[in-house]
Amino acid sequence: MKKFDYSLDFKTLNFRDRPELYIVGKGEQGVLLVEPYKSELLPHWRFKTPEIAEISSSKLYEMYLDYKQQGDFVGMDMARKFIQMGYTRARRYANHPGGRKYDQESKELIPIAEIEPVKAESARIFKLKWDAIRSDEIYQQMKQEHRHKYES
Repeated sequence: MKKFDYSLDFKTLNFRDRPELYIVGKGEQGVLLVEPYKSELLPHWRFKTPEIAEISSSKLYEMYLDYKQQGDFVGMDMARKFIQMGYTRARRYANHPGGRKYDQESKELIPIAEIEPVKAESARIFKLKWDAIRSDEIYQQMKQEHRHKYES
């Protein structure tokens, strides 16, 4: 697997016009860099409460389906990354009040004291959409095709 290329000029690059430059990478790499998708998806990304997470994850998933209908793998993958990030950030806040995983002074991992149920439910809501994407055979096929065509 090719690593995400952080050396690109993300301020001027349009990945809809240049999908060959997009690297899937690992996890959420590039989620806040790849345009125009970042600007399209970010306004809908929220996880503060389960109600907000439901609206956000549904809108992001709807956008994923729109990109899929257009045959736009980069858009699909970016929507997946935002949904995945909704899950991971909500889980972080569920596990660590204030969202800090590490002590600022010692840099050691702060142990999980008590799970915050509201954020845990927000995470669960995003996870359902993330699981739907990961099990989407067309997404998996398009990801393999993209990697074979552009990342080998």
